[in-house]
Amino acid sequence: MIYFNKFETPKGIMLAMCDEDLMGRLLREGKVEINLRDYGGFYKGDLISEEEAARRINGRVYSANVVGNKSVGVLVKKGIIKDGEAKTVDGIMYVHLFKVDK
Repeated sequence: MIYFNKFETPKGIMLAMCDEDLMGRLLREGKVEINLRDYGGFYKGDLISEEEAARRINGRVYSANVVGNKSVGVLVKKGIIKDGEAKTVDGIMYVHLFKVDK
């Protein structure tokens, strides 16, 4: 299951997604740290399946903050990123995606 939070902005959709089993963890590797203990609330929208998350992503994705192998897999399935483009921290895939308009 995935925590899914979607925010509508004038420029498009902002997504926050995180695999359920990662909540409450601190992921750290080198200089990269993702603190899901103190900041996990940002991701806590609806707890849904991967299939439902894919259905809910519609429209222009302007930014995404996605943590977890399942959650990142949804972005790949939707064609938002390509397989292999995600980074890893502590063995867990994550994506921070921002589109910049000129």
